[in-house]
Amino acid sequence: MNLPNILTMSRFVWTIIFIFLLLQNTLGSTMAAALVFAIASLTDLLDGYLARKYNQHTAFGKIMDPIADKFLTLVAFIMFVQLGVLQAWMVGLVFIREISVTISRMVRMARGQVIAAEKAGKIKTVFQIGCIGIILLFLIIEKSSLSQNWSNSVENGCIIAINILMFMTVLITVNSGASYFLNLRKVTS
Repeated sequence: MNLPNILTMSRFVWTIIFIFLLLQNTLGSTMAAALVFAIASLTDLLDGYLARKYNQHTAFGKIMDPIADKFLTLVAFIMFVQLGVLQAWMVGLVFIREISVTISRMVRMARGQVIAAEKAGKIKTVFQIGCIGIILLFLIIEKSSLSQNWSNSVENGCIIAINILMFMTVLITVNSGASYFLNLRKVTS
C-alpha cells in the first residue's frame, strides 16, 4: 500500500468523522465537520498528485479513488437532506449519476479499458465540492450568533439560494454523466 492509496483510504475515515461531527449539530462540531471535509477534499488532490509525480498508479487506486470521492460527496449531500437544507430529489439525481458512472468505469476497468476523466467530470466535482462548502458555511453561520438577527425570510432566502446552487450543480452533474455515456458509446462502437 503506497502513500497515494493510504490517502485515498483515509477519505473513508474522514467521511465517517464528518458524519459524526455533523450529527452533533452544534456550532463547534459543524465547524470541525467543515475542516474535516476540507482535509478529505485535499487528500483527493494530494493522492492524484503523488501518484502522478512518483508514478505510483495502482489498480487498487484506480478503483478506490473514485469510490472514495463519491462516498465523501454523496454522504455530505445525504446529510444535508437529513438536516433539511437540500431536497432529496436533487440528491437522488446526483446519486444515480455517480453510481452509474462509477459502476460503468469499474466494469470497463475489469475489461482492461481505462476511461480517463473528462473535463465535464472535473467541472462537476468542483461544483459539488463548492456547493458542499457553501452549505457548510451556511450551517456554521446559522448556528452562530450572526444568525440571531436573521428573520425567517432571510433564512428562507438563504435556503432558496442554496437550492438554486444545488440545482445548477445537479444540472452540471447530470450533464457530465450524459457526456460520459455519449463518449463511451463513441469509444465502444
